[in-house]
Amino acid sequence: MAADRIEPHGQPRSAERWEHFPHGADIGVRGIGATKAEAFAQAAMAMTAAVTELELVAARDQVDVACAAPDDELLFYDWMNAIVYEMTTRSMLFSRFTATLADGALEASLWGEKVEVARHCPAVEVKGATFTELKVGQRGDGSWCAQCVIDI
Repeated sequence: MAADRIEPHGQPRSAERWEHFPHGADIGVRGIGATKAEAFAQAAMAMTAAVTELELVAARDQVDVACAAPDDELLFYDWMNAIVYEMTTRSMLFSRFTATLADGALEASLWGEKVEVARHCPAVEVKGATFTELKVGQRGDGSWCAQCVIDI
């Protein structure tokens, strides 16, 4: 991860945050947290923030998702694409995420609301997570980072 490519969007440098990083015509999303689950949730927030302002999305309705994979990177990839699936099929945006990870499985809840174009002013449509820049790991300071490029 190149520190010179991080754009923190004015967020304080804390253990839990999300960031975007540039990548050609697409956009990179990165979540950082004290735990792997927090990093996954923060990356999901970064994905929503690529579409609209997070503050515009009410955490009204809950949707539960689950996925499993043989390693952390594939689990993160599946997690991000599970969110894209729910966004697309339910015409929703999500602003709150919780995830529990254990033994290669993830169980999560997403909270959000139906898209209202006039209010949310979606800037892009997320088509899916990619394997580009896909990384999940613990950093030198003990925090966790989960990232990938999303296809928009």
